[in-house]
Amino acid sequence: MPARENVPECPHCAAAQAEAAAMPSHRAQLNALARIEGQVRGIRRMIEEGRYCVDILVQAQAVHAALRRVERKVLERHLETCVLAAFQSDDPAERERKIAEILALAGHEGRLGARRS
Repeated sequence: MPARENVPECPHCAAAQAEAAAMPSHRAQLNALARIEGQVRGIRRMIEEGRYCVDILVQAQAVHAALRRVERKVLERHLETCVLAAFQSDDPAERERKIAEILALAGHEGRLGARRS
């Protein structure tokens, strides 16, 4: 591939690349998600085989718990990276966006969000 010399970089592409590079990696959660996929396939087989309801429900609860652990890890990483960076920046609008994101995730966008004006 020929080198790109004296070619101006697209500001939109540069901004998108910088944003992608700043995003935290959640690759550590891939193994957990693969296990969850296996558990879900197992539940499907249990249903196809007509297994006992409580056995199916126990497995479904295990999947929910595993997804909550993945969710918690992703949220922790978000708080430690994206939210922390916003609060260390000089951009009050970015801080407000992060607060709004967290409130929306917590399900408070209607109640608490209305008071934030």
